[in-house]
Amino acid sequence: MTDRAQPAGFPSAEIPSMGRQGAGWLDSGRRGGPQGSMSRDVAGHGNAYRDATGQNNGNQAGISQGVMRHNGEAGTHIWWTDALSDPWRDPTSQARVVYPPAFDPRPALEPLDKLVPDSGTSGRRLGGGLWLVVLVTALLAGALGGALGYVAAVRTDSGNEIGGEVPAAAERPPDSVAGVVNQVLPSVVTIEFRSGTHSGNGSGFVISTDGYIMTNEHVAEAAGNAGEIRVVFSDGSATTAQIVGGDNDSDVAVLRVDRENLSPVQFGDSTRVAVGDPVIAIGAPLGLQNTVTTGVISALDRPVVAGEEDNYSVVAAIQTDAAINPGNSGGPLLDASGRVIGVNSAIQTLASEQGQAGNIGLGFAIPINHARRIANEIIQNGSATRTVIGAELDMSYDNINGGVRLQAVEPGGPAERAGLRGGDIVTRFGERYLQEGVELLALVRTHAPGDVVTVEYLRGTERRTTQVTLAADAE
Repeated sequence: MTDRAQPAGFPSAEIPSMGRQGAGWLDSGRRGGPQGSMSRDVAGHGNAYRDATGQNNGNQAGISQGVMRHNGEAGTHIWWTDALSDPWRDPTSQARVVYPPAFDPRPALEPLDKLVPDSGTSGRRLGGGLWLVVLVTALLAGALGGALGYVAAVRTDSGNEIGGEVPAAAERPPDSVAGVVNQVLPSVVTIEFRSGTHSGNGSGFVISTDGYIMTNEHVAEAAGNAGEIRVVFSDGSATTAQIVGGDNDSDVAVLRVDRENLSPVQFGDSTRVAVGDPVIAIGAPLGLQNTVTTGVISALDRPVVAGEEDNYSVVAAIQTDAAINPGNSGGPLLDASGRVIGVNSAIQTLASEQGQAGNIGLGFAIPINHARRIANEIIQNGSATRTVIGAELDMSYDNINGGVRLQAVEPGGPAERAGLRGGDIVTRFGERYLQEGVELLALVRTHAPGDVVTVEYLRGTERRTTQVTLAADAE
């Protein structure tokens, strides 16, 4: 129930009935009467009550005069017209109730004798001609109304016929969500795998015209263990696929199908996205193919560790609130123009270890610049290199001021060549201030071997800066 505001100073349950003027004020909640008018009306009732009980307060003369103008009896003490129902009326007072004549707001009618023509021959001829004109006009109006009604009825009936004309579909701009999805959907696939009683699905997207498809490593791994991998396109056609290779550290894999002239996606630049940018996720959550969800970028470079204890990936992910559920893994995260800026990979849930829960608005995607580099290496070499800084991190280090302590540095590695050594506390990597070791691991892996990064660190109480040239893992 919606509460209605009551006039200030009078709770709605305590407002008494005050006769005609009072009723007018009580109705002001519906008619929008100002509160000031209410105050004056209430004051007027109070004076009338005191006059009626014989208590002259200086206003009786004015009230009596007003009554005299109304009923011609000066000096008569009366109440307002609804006084008989007033619960505050003094029953011992001498008062007469006078009901004023009803007021008709309409203009007065012309006298009847002005509307009737004078007697005589000329008057009778004028009346006859007038009646003829009225009769003809009525006949014409009736005929016209009937014709119009027939036309309207015919049009209405034809419009209600089954299979009648259907309005044209609304035009959707190419940059709308519907327009973007219409362009990208032919490039998105569902990856299905089955082996005996074990089955599942993930998502992916075409990255070349000659059949290469990008997905997550954990999807490809599960599909490879199952045996046969089936790729289903958005139009429902399907074909088998082979695993080209994958990289568990970044959770990126590449499949290939024996098809030509496919429609690859367009790649965006994940280093140029911003928090708040709109995004679109497409995939097959819970096996529901071609599912589209939307949201925004919630955070950037979010360190995410996913997988098993001895087989996990560390990614500086794009966080989004677009709905991502099991089955979305490997599908594209698009910007508002339909360019791929990330590969949907993981979600945060509230499920227990034994259960499985869906989206709670915390989804994570691998930045496409990182994923694209890994995919190209897999296509060219069958595997991908891992970028390292050449140091062992003390993951137990925890300081309220943040930072990551180096447990040791690899002899001849990138960290040692930059002048770093064990015990140094790295406080900033590039433009990012560090709070924990997993952040440094994730940020290092977003770079390619050979990238030069500015590193700020503490040695004792002295703050220093150096340039580190990252390298590929020798393994």
